[in-house]
Parts: sequence; C-alpha cells; structure tokens
Amino acid sequence: MNNAKCSILNQIPRRRKRIIQCVYVVGFMDLFGVSMIIPLLSHHVKALGASPTVAGLVGSTYGILQLFSSTIVGSWSDVVGRRYSMLTCLLLSALGYGLLGMSTSIGLFVLARIPVGLFKHSLSICRALLSDLVSEAERPLVMGHFNAASSVGFILGPVVGGYLTEHEGGFYTSSFTCAAIFLLNTGLVWLLPWSDALTPRANANYNSSASKASCHVNDNHVTSTQQNSSHGNSNNHTTASGPVVTGSGAPETNQRVWSWDLDWGEVSLLQPAWRQLSSVGSKIRTVASSDMWDLFLVRLLMAIAIMLYYSNFSLAMEERFMLKPKATGYLISYSSTLGALAGCLVGPVTKLYGNDMPALLLHSTVLTCCLILLYAMAPSVWHVFLSSTFFAISTTIGRTCITDLELQKGGAHASGTLIGAGQSVTAVGRVLAPLLSGLAQEFSPCGPPSLGVGLALAAVALLLVRVPKWDGRCKRKEAKLDKTHRE
Repeated sequence: MNNAKCSILNQIPRRRKRIIQCVYVVGFMDLFGVSMIIPLLSHHVKALGASPTVAGLVGSTYGILQLFSSTIVGSWSDVVGRRYSMLTCLLLSALGYGLLGMSTSIGLFVLARIPVGLFKHSLSICRALLSDLVSEAERPLVMGHFNAASSVGFILGPVVGGYLTEHEGGFYTSSFTCAAIFLLNTGLVWLLPWSDALTPRANANYNSSASKASCHVNDNHVTSTQQNSSHGNSNNHTTASGPVVTGSGAPETNQRVWSWDLDWGEVSLLQPAWRQLSSVGSKIRTVASSDMWDLFLVRLLMAIAIMLYYSNFSLAMEERFMLKPKATGYLISYSSTLGALAGCLVGPVTKLYGNDMPALLLHSTVLTCCLILLYAMAPSVWHVFLSSTFFAISTTIGRTCITDLELQKGGAHASGTLIGAGQSVTAVGRVLAPLLSGLAQEFSPCGPPSLGVGLALAAVALLLVRVPKWDGRCKRKEAKLDKTHRE
C-alpha cells in the first residue's frame, strides 16, 4: 500500500506540477501583501480621528463579513469553477486595498473594508484548487507546502510594511503596494494553463489508489453527489464531458465527479445568476445537513483554544516573567517561523501514520492541549520557549488534518463549500475568543490559556468518542467496495 502511495506521488503530469507551484506563489504573495497592512490598520484608523470604540467596531467589520461570506464564496467556486471565482476575488480584493490607499476619512476606510471582507477568500479557493488537482494521498503533503509558503509571506510582510511606514505617507504606499500585489496575482492566475487542470486523470493505478484512500468518506458523500446532480446541476447534464458516475460501487467515482464538476463549473458561469444562487444554496444545505458536526465542533474548540493561547501573550509574559516586549516579539517570530517550516513536515508525518488522518488529528490535539497547559503553568521563560517550539508544529499539523478530514468526509466535489464552511467556523472563534479572553483575564493572566486547556480537553474527548465511529464507517466502506468488486 505504501509503495502504491509513493508511486502516486510521481504520476502528476509535469504541467500540473507547475500549476501547483504557481498556486504556492499566489499564496505567498497573498499573505505577504495582507500582512503589510494588518499591523498598520489600527494606527491608521486612530489617526483618522476614531475613538477606541469606533476603531473596534470598524475593525470588526472585516471579521463579520468574512463570517457570512466564506461559505457562500467557497460554494460559488464549486459552481462557477476555481478560475473565475479566484479572478473575481483577487480583483475585488485589489479594489478594496486600492480604496484603502485613498481612505482619508472613517467612511472611506469602512467602504474599503467591505469588498475585502466579502471577497478576500483567495486562499480558500487556492486550497480547493489544490484539492482538485491532487489525489487524497498527496493532499496533506501539498496542503502543508501551501501553508508553509503562505506563512513565509505572512512573516516577511510586516517587515516590508514597517519599513514603508517610516517614510511619509507610508500607510498609503503600503496599501497601494498590496493592491498591486493582488493585481499581479490576478495576472498569474489568468495565465495558468487551466486546460491541464481540467484534464481528467486517466491512470488506472491512480484511480484504484484514490478509491482505496476514500475509506473515510461517509455515506453523505453519495447522497450529496446525487443531490447536486439533480438540483444544482440539472441544467448542465448535456454539457458535461462525460457521464456522471455515482454510488460507492464505481471504482472511479471520485475521479469522474471531480472532472465533471470542474467542466460544469466552466459552463455554469454563463447561466443566469438565480440558477447559480440555487446551486450555491443546494451545496450549502447539503453540507449543513451532513454528519460533519463533530469535525466542525473540533475545529471551533481548537480555534478558540489556540487564539486564547496568543490573546494576551505579550502582556502575560511581561506580568509573569518581566519579559520586555522586544524579547516577546523575538519569541513570537521564532514560533511563527517554526510554524511555517512545520508545513513541510506534514507530508512525512502523514506518511509515518500511514495516512491515518483521524489518529494524527487526535494525537496532535492531545499534544496541543498539553502544550497549552505547560504554558499556563510555566514556572520560567524556558518552559514557555519549549511550549512555543512544539506548539507551532502541533497546530500546523492539526489544521492540515482537520481540513483534510473535512474534504474526506464531505467529498472533494464540494471542496470549496467545505473549506469555506471551515473558515466560517474559524471566524466564529475569532469573534468569541476576545470576549472569552477578556473575561478570563479578570481572574488571572493565566486565565485565557487555562480556559484554552479546558476547550482543548473537550475537543480531545469528542475525538475519542467519534474517531472509533469514523473507523467503523471506514471498514464498512471497504467491505462494501470489496463486495462490489467481487461481483
């Protein structure tokens, strides 16, 4: 089985590898441009004359818009195709950052944040595109590399943004530079050889391995495929490149659905807006009614726990260990760098686990919980240094695992919807974490991480209960496939 997985890694066409590498570049440049702006936003809105309360309300605009738009835009990318949805998101994001560079009042500032809040989902669509391009066995490796490239951009961006800010009109220069980066990304996406991305993978060994790798897909995968075929895609049956194969008995089910969805997406852009909205609504309803509540709940609990870890990190280090902000900044940069490098470890670690993503998720969650506990009870700075070292690695692996499991259970044909839904769940965590952190700090500087330990323990308990059920479904799925092949 391991030899088959290794052979799969060498069967991606060379030009498709180039597409994947270009997507890495898009992810790097995306977060490089955004991270130039993020540290400067609060200072700029205060310079425009906003009070702390108004600044907080303005700052929350982006998060609220992301909360409601993530799933919708992700589902829309399933409907109209990755190319046009990504181009739309990049262009409108460039517009938003361009307007930000002209914001000389609070009103213009809020106006500039609206298109960015609604359409800054290029990274989610990139992940969905990567999921379309590679097999299930390759997906953790490719996603890990993409996360690593994006994280490097997020580390380097503030350095450039800080340098530009030292000059007169630095914020406006940074905003226009960010807009130019998004326009450059738009050109790169436009020039990608999309015909290669839409070519079905025809290798028989590949299809067989991909079918075996899909043992964690639940029974809702077939149901949702049939619903999408009958409701969302009924107007395109005659334009698909080939027959749609549904049902768990077909050895090439995932492959046929993958290529048909992409081809249909390219055609459906020309369909009326109401029909596109109907397809988007159908996909969102399918995900909402699926048996994936456990994965989304684990994502929410861990997202809040991780945000609580960082919520008052600088203040807690100063109060507990008299550590200066400069030293704390070095520690945060060290942890962020390790998190970026950890993306390259996802593939080898996944291979070490035999592609058993539920077990890897459980173990990474347990490790993250222990590291938060170590930080909350740390008697010295060196214990914090130790927890930060492994915390960056465990959280990077955990994020990749949860995304991969969502795609396994929900089916790659709806990868945009699933990734968008996951981002919406994380956005809920971003809304709740500051509130919970403020309440916990009323009791102790160690309050936020201590609360994070409790939430992480709840996630571990949930996984201990649900993982055996996932494994049971996996065995039933394999038995059903074997029985069908014998017949």
